[in-house]
Amino acid sequence: MKLLDEVRHSCRALAHSARFVHLDLDHARPPQGAPPAALDPRRHYLEGDLESVAAYVLTLDAINFGSGWFPTLRKRPGCSGYFTVAWALADRFRAHGPWANDELRALDGADLAGVLEQEPAHPLMRLYAEALRDLGRFLGERSALDLVDAAGGSAERLATMLARGMRFFDDRGFYKRAQIVPSDLALAGLADFDDLDRLTIFADNLVPHVLRVDGALRYVPELAAHIDAGRPLAPGRAEREIRACAVHACELICERTGLAPRLLDVALWNRGQAPAYKAIPRHRTRSVFY
Repeated sequence: MKLLDEVRHSCRALAHSARFVHLDLDHARPPQGAPPAALDPRRHYLEGDLESVAAYVLTLDAINFGSGWFPTLRKRPGCSGYFTVAWALADRFRAHGPWANDELRALDGADLAGVLEQEPAHPLMRLYAEALRDLGRFLGERSALDLVDAAGGSAERLATMLARGMRFFDDRGFYKRAQIVPSDLALAGLADFDDLDRLTIFADNLVPHVLRVDGALRYVPELAAHIDAGRPLAPGRAEREIRACAVHACELICERTGLAPRLLDVALWNRGQAPAYKAIPRHRTRSVFY
């Protein structure tokens, strides 16, 4: 089974057998028209040469996880955890350019803490350094654009290469971060993929939260109370149901609207930046997958 078929099959099966989460698509709020999809040019490094920008996107996406830890990060003013990391990394690229692959393979947590303006002992710094060392090993002598070329115009092929080649991308049944790489490369104008609209949504903790606040996902009372109390949610059945039901719900919404899942993801993620959504706790799971 190909990677994207695996995601759809796995999430549909888990949604149909769910015990903790249920769909109520009568309350879904699809966006009106195709939402704009773009990377923020201030908080992302997009102004360099193609090779450097491709290296930035791949480096950022290699450490695009940690939402369960984000409340403990030192954030830049007005920034979420993601944008804090993306912007600090962008500033590093603006000042020094990309790391060479052998430099990636030698990074440690203190190096990342300095770049990202965090405490060296923060557990994410160790995990980020591990992820970037893994990226350096995965690339070998290849550049980021070499990796794009190896995908042969297929977003699914690139996602599969990442998922099979690096363990922090091997998010069985979801492959959130492996899928977001080709999407980000396309948004940065670095690649054209014939199958980009076959990507699913990028299952994390924000899109399910938006669907829940809108009423399209309903949690059983015990799970809802746990999340609403701001308590961490351990990896396991309930956490996987939340993500799987979000993927499957978005597949059904896309069937109704004709909108590509990746664009629906953008719309829901942007909606989740509004104060009404931020005021309500979302689930927080400490994971290297989102």
